[in-house]
Amino acid sequence: MTAVGIVLVSGCVAGVLDIAATGLVMRAQGMSFRRLLQFVASGVLGSAAFEGGSRTAAMGLTLHFLIAWFWALIYGAAADLWPVLLLHPVMCGALFGVVVHLAMSQGVVRLSRAARRPFAWKAWLTQLAIHMVCVGWPVALIESLGSR
Repeated sequence: MTAVGIVLVSGCVAGVLDIAATGLVMRAQGMSFRRLLQFVASGVLGSAAFEGGSRTAAMGLTLHFLIAWFWALIYGAAADLWPVLLLHPVMCGALFGVVVHLAMSQGVVRLSRAARRPFAWKAWLTQLAIHMVCVGWPVALIESLGSR
């Protein structure tokens, strides 16, 4: 598989697993899947995203997958520089998930137009676990298997 193919596949897998896991957690808290996707779109549109119906939900889903592909590209580029990432995908993938979570929660979301929510350890740790298992591991494992 080509490097572009690996990024596309790993980004798709991570994107599906991440949004599915987060969607299940949010659904358990009473939030609809459409509202979750609108929250993603609110990073660009602000609170107007919640008034856009299916159109802004589709935008949120598109943004979600663009972000997943971006992170897959970052891991692939890092693996070119540090081949150890390919040799230990479980450990390195988990650490990559931590990096993704920190960058998203402490950087991207804070700089976005999404409404600020009070910090909650439970939510933060849940998303940390989701990023490790549903983003870091699939990206690292697919990159490792695809590079052989």
